[in-house]
Amino acid sequence: MKNVKTEGIITKAVGGNYYVAVADGILCCNARGVFRKEKISPCAGDNVVVSIEENAVPLIVEIKERKNHIIRPPLANLDCALLVTSAVDPVPNTLVTDKLISIFESKHIEPVIVITKQDLRECEDFAGIYRKCGFKVFYMDNSTGNGIDAIRSYISGKLSALIGNSGVGKSSLMNHLFPGLERSTGDISKKLGRGRHTTRQAELFAIDGGYIADTPGFSTVEVSRYGFIPKNELQYSFREFSEYLGKCRFRDCVHLKESGCAVTEALREGKINSSRYDSYVKMCEEAER
Repeated sequence: MKNVKTEGIITKAVGGNYYVAVADGILCCNARGVFRKEKISPCAGDNVVVSIEENAVPLIVEIKERKNHIIRPPLANLDCALLVTSAVDPVPNTLVTDKLISIFESKHIEPVIVITKQDLRECEDFAGIYRKCGFKVFYMDNSTGNGIDAIRSYISGKLSALIGNSGVGKSSLMNHLFPGLERSTGDISKKLGRGRHTTRQAELFAIDGGYIADTPGFSTVEVSRYGFIPKNELQYSFREFSEYLGKCRFRDCVHLKESGCAVTEALREGKINSSRYDSYVKMCEEAER
């Protein structure tokens, strides 16, 4: 058998083994050592070229240019991030949600809000904050799966990822998207106030012409693992600020306590949600530490 090259997408990376979906199945591959020297680690979502030789383990020889990348969990080429939050236990956290939105906005990944357990508590005030900013918001009933069809329709043909705190219902959502998958669901730890981790690594699942990644859950303090935005760039990751940027009295305005600030004026006029602005202020403070 001569050397044959084929292209595919990495669906999972475990212990130096890379599972690549190609036209006729899944290949378990190794990767060229040169990637290590170039400080590039192949990850789920990467579009790659695989070399296949007789009696040899298939080898990833090229990683196509990425349109975006997150380090933890390692994922590439995302179209959208489904930010999963629950109506109860744990309750929605606007600061955590806003941090995640900003990080994904900065990477040109569309953030989408998915509210689970909505059968247990009305959550429209929280949802309204994000609808007003132009974000899509979906509801899902964990027990019946009501709402899953709208989510499935939205992610069709896209490469998306489920992102959220442990215990918010990501595994239940996956079970409704893929009946028979039977992802284990974690109980909420009463001591820590968060769910027990039930997913160990990012893995892509094919769905309706696209893929969705189930990712490990995290605790509230671990949000920064997805990325860091410098203070002077934070303003660009709040989309409702965009029409006011460049209209402040001072060119270097960071929209905190400066006079003549168009953003804070819009806040006073109710054009910018106070919860979102409070998150911006807290994120600016954290970025200075």
